[in-house]
Parts: sequence; C-alpha cells; structure tokens
Amino acid sequence: MERKELFKGLTKEQIEKAKNCKNNEELLALAKEEGIELTDEQLEAVSGGACTNPEPNLGCCPNCGSTNFEYGETRDFSVVKYDCECVECQTRWIVKEYL
Repeated sequence: MERKELFKGLTKEQIEKAKNCKNNEELLALAKEEGIELTDEQLEAVSGGACTNPEPNLGCCPNCGSTNFEYGETRDFSVVKYDCECVECQTRWIVKEYL
C-alpha cells in the first residue's frame, strides 16, 4: 500500500501532520492521538507487517514500503547504525541496532 493510500478520509490538517511524521511509530501515535481508526490493511502497512525485506533488521522504506534500498553501516561501541536510502523514492532513514 502506498503511503498516500493511508491519507484517505483524513482532513487537510491531519494529512499535513501525517506528512511531517518521521517514521511509522510517529504516524501510529498521530492516528491514536487524532482518534483515527485504521483499516487492517492500513495498520499492516504502517506497522511494517507488509514488509518482505530479506534484511529484517532494516525493514522497508518508511515512505513507499520498498525493499529496494542502499545502506551504509557504522559501528560505535555497542550500536550499529545503518544509513539507508530508498532507490525508488530517495527517502533516507536511519536504523539503529543495539548489540
């Protein structure tokens, strides 16, 4: 499901708030705060349940859900940081993994 599908039925103000969310967790928190009931399909898309990435610790693009992305890895003590960029929509995101 494309992210724009998640905006169906929202007011212009709610759409703007949703577009400003940096990740799916913020989007879920916004839905709860606004009292928006998500369909099962929307909830699965936002929660990452629809992601079929072979690299499970990196997830999918938070914007378009694609698993086609590039990433770099850095390590600092007990944290591995992945700087990801989606090949499809050029969205960038960071995933931290604590060892």
